[in-house]
Amino acid sequence: MYSYYDCQIIGLAITTGDELVKLLQFPFMQRAIAGAVLMGILGGLLGSFVTLRQLSFFSHAVGHAALVGVALGVLLQLNPTWMLLPFTLVFGVVVLYFIDKTDLASDSVLSIVLSGALAIGVILTSLIQGYRGNLMGILFGDILAIDFTDLILTLLVLVGGSIFLLSTLRQQILLTLNPDVAQVQGIPVQLYRYGFVVLLSLAVAVAIKAVGVLLVNAFLVIPASTAKLMSHHFSRFLVISVILGSTSSILGIIVSGLFSVASGPSIVLVQFLLFIAIFIWVKLGLKAA
Repeated sequence: MYSYYDCQIIGLAITTGDELVKLLQFPFMQRAIAGAVLMGILGGLLGSFVTLRQLSFFSHAVGHAALVGVALGVLLQLNPTWMLLPFTLVFGVVVLYFIDKTDLASDSVLSIVLSGALAIGVILTSLIQGYRGNLMGILFGDILAIDFTDLILTLLVLVGGSIFLLSTLRQQILLTLNPDVAQVQGIPVQLYRYGFVVLLSLAVAVAIKAVGVLLVNAFLVIPASTAKLMSHHFSRFLVISVILGSTSSILGIIVSGLFSVASGPSIVLVQFLLFIAIFIWVKLGLKAA
């Protein structure tokens, strides 16, 4: 199986469009493109609710705390992905439970739990002996190394998330805009809140291999924030966020192959540049109007 480091060697020789097409014929590149589309759609869909519900710090905390799951997987000589899924799921639910059961502000609870989990993760990482390539790949992202299992997991989370959110879209919108009114109207607010946290935690886990622990929050937040600049109508905002998420992921992979740089940072850089460009365009358009 080709890895990102194989692609680095190939990428150095890419100077024409034909050579880029040849690169796209490699199985690892095809898996990366498929993964980028799936994760881009998933990130855009969930990111829309994350930004509107001001859960950016929550997803940031889950992503960074996942270092514990990664380190445990490496120490136990298990596939880190299989450790990430249960760990991020339990972590997300426990953090939301702490927020609900304490009088502290949510950002304070998140900071406390994140700091503790990160400290544990760093200590566990220091115990790892020998080669740490798998750990480094998950820390900084390597979408070119995703396998068929990763694609299936991402697809399952995407399908499950789409069914959960789109089948209850009216309730989800009301819960996002005014939780108190949603409670009065009989919507099971707590059930939907915990359901969304479970979905968000699983999405963070499957996206970490692509963009890394350090950048996974940007993968969720930037496309949705960019879409919010372009439309305040929820349906259009949701569609634009999904389109931006998937498109920027594909462009990031192409940039990664062309310039032989890490895939995760390349994707986030493309998303950041799109945000800056659209921000300038919107502001100049408003001034011109």
